[in-house]
Amino acid sequence: MIKQLRLKDYILIDELVANFDSGLNIITGETGAGKSILINAIDLVFSSRVSKDVIKTGAEKAIIEIVLENNRHDLSCLFQENGIDDLGNEIIISKEITQNAVRSRINGTLVNQELLKNLRTLFVDIHSQHQTYTFLQPQYHINLLDSYAKDLYGDILDVYKLKYKEYENLLKELENAKNSANATESQIEFLKFQINEIEEANIQSETEDTDLEAELEVLANAEKLKELTGSAYWALNGDDGSILEGLSKIKSDVVKASGFDAKLEDITSQFNDASEALKEIASSLRDYSQNLDNDTQRLNDIQERLFILDKLKRKYGGSLESVLKSYADFSNELSGIEYSSKNVNELSEKINKQKNELYSIASEISSHRKDYAQVLSTLIQDKLAFLELPKARFEIRVLPKDLSPSGIDDVEFYISTNISEELRPLAKVASGGEISRVMLAIKSIFASNDEIDTVIFDEIDTGISGHASQSVADEILNLSKSHQIMVITHQAIIASKADKHFYVRKSQQDVTKVEVYVLTGDNRVKALAELAGGDINEQSIEFAKSLIS
Repeated sequence: MIKQLRLKDYILIDELVANFDSGLNIITGETGAGKSILINAIDLVFSSRVSKDVIKTGAEKAIIEIVLENNRHDLSCLFQENGIDDLGNEIIISKEITQNAVRSRINGTLVNQELLKNLRTLFVDIHSQHQTYTFLQPQYHINLLDSYAKDLYGDILDVYKLKYKEYENLLKELENAKNSANATESQIEFLKFQINEIEEANIQSETEDTDLEAELEVLANAEKLKELTGSAYWALNGDDGSILEGLSKIKSDVVKASGFDAKLEDITSQFNDASEALKEIASSLRDYSQNLDNDTQRLNDIQERLFILDKLKRKYGGSLESVLKSYADFSNELSGIEYSSKNVNELSEKINKQKNELYSIASEISSHRKDYAQVLSTLIQDKLAFLELPKARFEIRVLPKDLSPSGIDDVEFYISTNISEELRPLAKVASGGEISRVMLAIKSIFASNDEIDTVIFDEIDTGISGHASQSVADEILNLSKSHQIMVITHQAIIASKADKHFYVRKSQQDVTKVEVYVLTGDNRVKALAELAGGDINEQSIEFAKSLIS
């Protein structure tokens, strides 16, 4: 349930903290005082659409915060998956609205709108004029029926919906297969040509072209390389005057010198190492020069090979890597076409089998829907009679339709509030008072069967008075025994049932402000008297006292 609502710099409110109780929380106040501000704020904290207009004039940001008490739902896994601190049975949801951004948090952790939407379905159900409109629309009636009977066939419906998604995927797969199978002969031939062209090139690797270009550079400069390496060899190890010959003489002198001073032995060792290293270099240069051939044939072969590879690169992406990728893509596409032709029949058989299975499950669901439509129709009709609509008839009609994500049923609510009138679609019922009671009846029935903690009614008493007001008050009171109920009302009879009574007042002095008070004792009696008679006098006071006695 909602334990607390805190607002700061929200519309006309500087700062407000409202602590709600379990049971029936009534909100009253003068017309235009801003009673709906509280309900709208609760709605807004869960909403994806938030206007910066809610920021109080002159303020930088608006803050809405609600504290929930959770005694029904295990949210530990959900919180753990989203990195949210678990505060036991307390959940703090806040929304910060600035000129440039809206940030939502749960227990201090930034969260996305989808998570807030999920929490709303568990904790809060707000009945407003907009929701009345929603409830009137036939497309929502099947969901209402299914939610009421979820314990009976909810699991079967879940299986059906899963299988229907599989069915839709199969239909898409079949469509793709047919499109592929219908590829023209020219398309197939062109794919085969491209595949053969790349296959015939017999590309060795993604770097074959760069490897060949390096080899080509060597062959093209073979004579110059032979001359340079040969000259280097003779400079190192020629007959007379070579570097190694000169080094040998120097080494002989150093060896003799080391005989007189042992400190020169390290230098002698270094001369030996240098001499051996230069001999190996000279040997390598000689072998390289002698083995280097001016292979004209190999040069021509490489140039022809590079010409073929360059042609493929120009056609298929600029590199051998892209050529090989194109080859894989072409091969997969051709295989897909060949496979699709065979697969169309297989998919068609699979779809027919899935369709038959769906019809079988949908028929079972439809049977349950029809049974529960009668049960629910009777319950709502009885509730309408209690709410001073004794002649009302209510019927939930389940009509056949083609296979769909929800089954093979169309569901629509029909009602007649006068004995002389035929049943008509609920959406065509015009009377405000009747609509209010119909919505309360539906809400009462569904609330008794769900796990939502808090049900909020924004002016559910529109268009009613007298005995109807008393019946609505009794029904709301009854509902508050199992749920936290919040009600904005103009009816003293309804307000008198409050476990906690909030009064909203607007003051307009230097600035316009909205303030909220909790009424007790004489203040509450005066508020009820004002609701009942418009004026506070001895008669209205006595009437107010009689309501709460």
